Amino acid sequence: MRYARTAPATPKELQRIELAKKRIRSILTRHTIASHRTLEQKIADAGPSNQRINPHVLSNALYDLGETGEVLERQEANGCWLYLSTAPSALVQSRFADQLALWNLTQDGRLTLRIGQTLETAVYRAMLPQRCYKFLGAYLDLHEHDDKTLYRKEEPPAALDGNSLGDRRFDFVLATSIAGWVGVEVKNKREWMYPGNKDIRDLLAKSLTVDAVPVLIARRIPFVTFRLLSPCGLIIHQTYNQLYPWSEMDLAAKLREKTLLGYHDIRVGNDPDERLKKFLVTNLPKILPAARSRFEEHRDLLEAYARGNMPYKEFAARIRRRQKGVDEDHDLEEEGDDFNYE
Repeated sequence: MRYARTAPATPKELQRIELAKKRIRSILTRHTIASHRTLEQKIADAGPSNQRINPHVLSNALYDLGETGEVLERQEANGCWLYLSTAPSALVQSRFADQLALWNLTQDGRLTLRIGQTLETAVYRAMLPQRCYKFLGAYLDLHEHDDKTLYRKEEPPAALDGNSLGDRRFDFVLATSIAGWVGVEVKNKREWMYPGNKDIRDLLAKSLTVDAVPVLIARRIPFVTFRLLSPCGLIIHQTYNQLYPWSEMDLAAKLREKTLLGYHDIRVGNDPDERLKKFLVTNLPKILPAARSRFEEHRDLLEAYARGNMPYKEFAARIRRRQKGVDEDHDLEEEGDDFNYE
């Protein structure tokens, strides 16, 4: 299987892994075969709060179940599908066919571009009424056609104060008199955003290049990302929903069906909800000055990590030491994370 244990687990983590195995068995018994994203949705996003298992623990549980042969895997259509070895093969194939047709629709490149634009548009709409900061980046034809086709976007500039991003861009660029430039990245994906995620590293690299405070808006972000990168100046907002275009209402309803892919969090439309409006209009202006200070204090470590010159484990250990005010080079291995979040 493609899963692998990322590090030796502590007794508490082993308990969580055992709970993850129990939930995997239960879901696959009912579902027969499920994509990895469906298992994430049903185990990491849903269920009683004390039984939710973060994706990195889920991967360790799947590794164990694969090693014993209890769970089998097949790769298909850019997805990973899991099923119990005891499941009848005919039923596995039938249930797989039902879900694969729907999965393939979600992988269409034209749709994924429109999905990405849906959350960006919601962010844009939320920022329009506020007067606490200036921002660059705009959707110019929102009232001219529906969301069956892409809207026309005026991208923010690729150079700020003479510092060039080349062919890379932020989704939006903000500016305040106290915090200076702010780079906003919007990710409307199903994937949980761990610290080693390429999108996060790219956001940090771009922010360092143009001296902009980094802001990440995404569906789900695990606690470890908050714990590690918020003290470094990264501002984070979870949407808890994946937004789909209004024109894909029927598809969204099918994706939410619990017997198929089970993405119960999908919401339709590009109107910002109250949480997103409060974050962008009320909370963000208040926290930007402190975030700027933290960003400057950790610039050296962020540079090394974002540019690939420092591995995650060393970066995480040095961040913790700096927060505690102790020697960052002392006993580096003692406080390494139990999991590799890259």
